[in-house]
Amino acid sequence: MKKLFVSIISVLLSATLSASVQQKDPFMTRSFPASSVKSVEATTSGGSITVSGDAVSEAVVEVYASHGKWSDERIRQTLEENYTFEIKVEGGKLYVAGKQKNWITNWNQQGLNISFKITVPEHVNSQLQTSGGSIRIDNLSGTQDFKTSGGSLTVENVSGNISGVTSGGSITITNSKDNIDLKTSGGSITARDCSGKINMRTSGGSIRMNGLNGNIEASTSGGSIRANSISGALKTGTSGGSVTLDGISGSVDAKTSGGSMNVTMESVNEYVKLSNSGKVNLTLPASKGYHLKVKANKIETTGLKEFRGDMESSKLEGTTGNGGPQVEISTSQRVNLTFK
Repeated sequence: MKKLFVSIISVLLSATLSASVQQKDPFMTRSFPASSVKSVEATTSGGSITVSGDAVSEAVVEVYASHGKWSDERIRQTLEENYTFEIKVEGGKLYVAGKQKNWITNWNQQGLNISFKITVPEHVNSQLQTSGGSIRIDNLSGTQDFKTSGGSLTVENVSGNISGVTSGGSITITNSKDNIDLKTSGGSITARDCSGKINMRTSGGSIRMNGLNGNIEASTSGGSIRANSISGALKTGTSGGSVTLDGISGSVDAKTSGGSMNVTMESVNEYVKLSNSGKVNLTLPASKGYHLKVKANKIETTGLKEFRGDMESSKLEGTTGNGGPQVEISTSQRVNLTFK
């Protein structure tokens, strides 16, 4: 078991402290044998956290401190007066924390943004929290649990159990897989080239998805939804924007109350369910049979063949070909249903 407690006094006296006003270099760097680190727990206020699974022989912790255009001398003085750091490896867990010695009543005069850049082995679990900055994780495999109250979340090339929450920023996830659960109350979500069980929610932004595969749920209360090249089962909805789904293979359940809906299916597995208060355009492969149930103010079809059932201007219910996946559409406006 290896322990290391670092006081801010030793940091201030170190000859390796950075003299850069731009904070390009860390104020403190500590390293540990990579084999000793199985998980990471990092906490800070006012700064960002980055955890990368790129370590080979050494796990490295870099500490950065900044406050606008303050000089290094002023930052060092503020660190000495108001902060302590604890960095240690204990029982396979790497602890990284920056703490205020006392409650800071005037942030402009005393408060710093304390950020961590942490490099660990790939197969490491993490628990990360900051109240005022962004969080980025990449090249990791395991269980990742991270939360920020005031910044963005970025996830790249991560597998395992991924759970992230932000109250004030956007979310971007790429090249990741397995169990993904991400939530923001104040930003957009972008997901690319991911697979597995994916759950994404935002209360105040748009959702963009490209190249996803698996069981996918994505919802927003205040923005549009756009998806391309999706395979599997997609459930998505918005209360305040349009929905555009292109190149979809599998099953779709989509809803919106505040915009148009355009859906193009490359192939249909079990169902297509669309609900909207506005116009709906749906394109289906013509080579497959379907069970159709469509209700709208007006229905227009193109390429409909071998239909058996009831067809009216505002209602379409029956089968095409030998039947097949269920297609249900409900809207108070027009539906354009195209088979090609």
